[in-house]
Amino acid sequence: MPFAENLRSELDYQGLIVKQLAAKSGVNIHTLNHYLSGKKVMPPADVAVKIASALGVSVEYLVTGADLHVPMDKSVYREYRRVIDNLEVLSEDVRTPILAMIETAANRALEKKEQSFG
Repeated sequence: MPFAENLRSELDYQGLIVKQLAAKSGVNIHTLNHYLSGKKVMPPADVAVKIASALGVSVEYLVTGADLHVPMDKSVYREYRRVIDNLEVLSEDVRTPILAMIETAANRALEKKEQSFG
């Protein structure tokens, strides 16, 4: 039941209840409850898109638990997501040097990695 687990996980992460998701997505609350309970394993593509869009995640994430650009480990994905959520609330003058610091640290780590192979 990956879809049900991922949907429940995302609802919990966002602090939403099924009724709120139903209102945001336009998907009937009973239908959502069926997906969450595992009675219906997988929604049709159009319904999956509505649910994913309302949650601000990809359909792939709801289906597999992974996004194209993040590791498969859900705990790492959630950690990255928390960082992104926190960065989004910062003003640009605060966010810009933080992003520059992250980029500098990543470049240094890549250089060290390349040196150890070279």
